[in-house]
Amino acid sequence: MEQGRDSSKEQAVQHMFMCSKLYVAAFEGRTELVARLLTGSSGLAATAQAMNALHPGLCCSTREVTAERSTLLHIAAGRGHTDLIAEVIRRDSTLLSALNSSRDTPLHFAARAGHADAVRAIIQLARDSVEEAGPWGDVLRGKNEAGDTALHVACRHGRDAVVETLMKLVPELAAELNNAGVSPLYLAVMSRSVRAAAGIVGCRDDASAAGPMSQNALRAAILFHVDMVSLLMQWCPALATELDSNKSSPLHFASSNGDCSIIKEILMYAPPSIVCIQDSEGLSALHAAASMGNLPAIHICDSHGRNFLHTAAMKGHCSIISHVMKNRMLDYLLNEQDKEGNTALHLAVLAGEYRVISKLLSSGKMQVHIMNNDGHTLSDLIENSTGFYLMVRLVVKMFIYGVQFRPQRQDHINKWNGQDIMKWREATSKNLAIVSTLVATVAFSAAFNVPGSYGSDGKANLNGNRMYNTFLVLDTIAMTTSVMATILLVYGRASRSHRSWQGFIISMHFLWLSLISMMLAFFEAAAAVTSDKKAMKTVLYQLVYLGLYILINVLISLAMPGSITGRQRVLKKRINRQYPFSVIYALNMFMFIVVNTIAIAAMDITGNLR
Repeated sequence: MEQGRDSSKEQAVQHMFMCSKLYVAAFEGRTELVARLLTGSSGLAATAQAMNALHPGLCCSTREVTAERSTLLHIAAGRGHTDLIAEVIRRDSTLLSALNSSRDTPLHFAARAGHADAVRAIIQLARDSVEEAGPWGDVLRGKNEAGDTALHVACRHGRDAVVETLMKLVPELAAELNNAGVSPLYLAVMSRSVRAAAGIVGCRDDASAAGPMSQNALRAAILFHVDMVSLLMQWCPALATELDSNKSSPLHFASSNGDCSIIKEILMYAPPSIVCIQDSEGLSALHAAASMGNLPAIHICDSHGRNFLHTAAMKGHCSIISHVMKNRMLDYLLNEQDKEGNTALHLAVLAGEYRVISKLLSSGKMQVHIMNNDGHTLSDLIENSTGFYLMVRLVVKMFIYGVQFRPQRQDHINKWNGQDIMKWREATSKNLAIVSTLVATVAFSAAFNVPGSYGSDGKANLNGNRMYNTFLVLDTIAMTTSVMATILLVYGRASRSHRSWQGFIISMHFLWLSLISMMLAFFEAAAAVTSDKKAMKTVLYQLVYLGLYILINVLISLAMPGSITGRQRVLKKRINRQYPFSVIYALNMFMFIVVNTIAIAAMDITGNLR
């Protein structure tokens, strides 16, 4: 091989750059003109040079090349000129194995361009021009710099007719791999050419389906269409059981994609044991489906003893949870424990999947008293939460459903110490202080830029107007509460004491009250200066009321951890010790709802007074 490369380098030294007349004639397929420009049948460079010395510009050589070292035969093959191909090979058959700078042969050029007739002509002429004992097979099986044969090139570019021609004339190419370890069949599938793939599998039972990272063509087919999958499965059902570098089977790929038609096609031809194949993480294909939220799944245990419901709970796929809850035949999965004793609910709490937790608890089928192998109940696992808001929601949810803690001495209970509380409060205090300062500034400015302006006596023109007086009251409340919120927030950041939490919570209530007051004050000011037409005031009222109502409900739904019902003295006592912040949060949520209810009522009253 190395000797062949060295000889090709030596030949390249003798090559001459192709003259423009010869190039244009070959490009356009003008066989007669090319024949007139070429010298003799041998096409030797020395003869060409001698003839050019006697008749400049009249004689050319078959050894002339382009800047990319492509020969006359490369050009003819790339353009699909079969007559010119025959003429050039008749004059110089050694061009069949000529390589350009990318080590492409003329056959590569014809295959890449999709000229099936040119491919057929080159192959037949190669066999006729070279003795049976000669290396004509090397010409047809030649590889370029990337290790691609002509069949690789044709498959990569989806040249269906060329693939069919090559498979009829040189079927052994289907077993060749390029430098990346990729087979022509894999490339045909990647080009989405069912015809090209059918041309390969229809001619060779021993064709390679290899792809990168130990994958096969079936994995590539799963990404595209069921027809391609069906073709490959009928050809070689064993493809379904081949594992890649991660020990994943093609069914893992299909299950994660969620295309039921492809999954059914694979299962139709593959052995039943395929569903039990586990990847390097111990997950079956059905676990992969559950992990991606795809419903076609059955109960199979992984290396941790987990079923697909465990995986779905950890990943937060509520659709899988709903599917199991609706199917009475799958009820046994709800409370099934893995090797560590965790149910799906345990794993959901550990993963912080609140929606899954709510859905499972609301089913009424969960046995909330189950402990895992470490002796932890669902409530005990809350202590692993690092987020303040998630911790509060979980505590309230477990309290609602009466989930017990593990037996433990009360004096050994440690308070929850989430890592992000102080950082969250510090960052939030800074932002709220900016907002409260802006609200105070706006409210202060509004008091001296009153609606309706001032009269010549320096008093407000709307003085005595009921709506104007309401505006002044609301604006005063907005300014006062925002200033108080600012003071509390600044003091809390400066003191950093334990009591600063109380000031922080109170400041949030003051700030929200100031924002509500400012919104109502805007409505009163707009109504005061609007014409006496009741329709206009009604529109303003409806817009402000609707906006306020939606805002309050959205905030309550996002911040409310759940409806607190029932009284369990033991649970409440334990929660107060271990999660004191959750109790404070719940109380403040109650105050928040009261304040907003008052705001809505005030809006109703002012609307009726307009």
